Amino acid sequence: MKALTTWLGAATLLLAVVSGAAAQAPAPSASFAAARTLYASAEYGGALEMLNGLLSENPAAPDRQAIDLYRALCLVAVGNSNEASRIIEGMIAHDPLYRPAADDMPPRLRSAFTDARRRLLPSIVQQGYVGAKAAFDKKDYVAAAKGFTQVLAALSDPDLEAASALPPLSDLKMLATGFHDLSVKAAAPPPQLPPPAAPAPEPIVDRTPRIYSPSDTNVAPPIAIRQAVPPYPGRVLLGGSLMVEVIVDVTGAVESARIEGPPNPAYDRLVLGAAKTWQYQPARLNGAPVKYRKRLQITLVPAPAPR
Repeated sequence: MKALTTWLGAATLLLAVVSGAAAQAPAPSASFAAARTLYASAEYGGALEMLNGLLSENPAAPDRQAIDLYRALCLVAVGNSNEASRIIEGMIAHDPLYRPAADDMPPRLRSAFTDARRRLLPSIVQQGYVGAKAAFDKKDYVAAAKGFTQVLAALSDPDLEAASALPPLSDLKMLATGFHDLSVKAAAPPPQLPPPAAPAPEPIVDRTPRIYSPSDTNVAPPIAIRQAVPPYPGRVLLGGSLMVEVIVDVTGAVESARIEGPPNPAYDRLVLGAAKTWQYQPARLNGAPVKYRKRLQITLVPAPAPR
C-alpha cells in the first residue's frame, strides 16, 4: 500500500508521461549542475556525495527523480548495481510511469528500468485499482475517477502491453474502464436548470363599460319612451338652440346629462332636471344592451311681438 500511496500522490507526473512528455525535469540548482559536471568528468564518488546531499534537502518530486537518476548512474558506474536497482525501484514507486530520457541512460540502465517496471507495475496497478474502488464505494467520485485514470494509463504502458492482455490485468482493465466511466459521470455537476421564466404580466383590461355613439353604426341607438322637453319659462325674446347630451345606460335610464350652448341658467336647470327623468329602450349591440351617448337639439323660437 505504500507504493500505492506514493503513486496516487504523483498523478500530475503520470499524466505528463502518458502524454508523451519526458518525465525527467532538469534540476535548477547550481549544485545539481555541478554534480552532473562531476559525473561527466567520471568523478563518480564526488558526484554521488553531492547528489546524496541534495536528496537530504527533501527536493520537489521532479527534482528528486532527476537526482535519483544520476545517483543510479553513478552507482552503476562504480559497480554497485544492487544499490542502483534499489534506487530505480524507489523511483518507480514514486511515479510508476516515470520514463527517463533515453539520452541520459546507458543501455544497461535502460534495461534495468524496463525490467523493474515489468516486475513492479502489475502489483502497483492492482493496488491502485483497490484504492480507486475504495474511493468509489465512499462516493468520493472525483478521487475515484482520478485513481481509475491512473490505473488505465498504467495498463496502457508499453512495458505492460503483454501482461495487460492476459488475466488478471485484462479483467482489471475492463473493470477499471467501467468504474472510471461511472465515476466521471457521478462526479460531474448536475446540469443547471434555467431559471423559471417570470410570469407574463396580466394585460391591463379597461373594465369601464364602453359608451357608444352615433359613429358606431353597428349599434342600434336607444328609442325614446319618455323624452318630454319642458317649455321655456316666460317669453322667448332671442331665438337660438342648445344641445342636450345624455348618457343612456343599459337599463334605458339617463345616467348623466349636460348642455352645450349659450348659458341660460333658468332654462338649463329645467332641461337638466327633465332629462334625468327621460326613459329609453337601451341601445343594443348584437342584441345586448349597451351604454350610449345621445344628443338632442332644442330650438328656441322667439315669440311674435304683441300687437
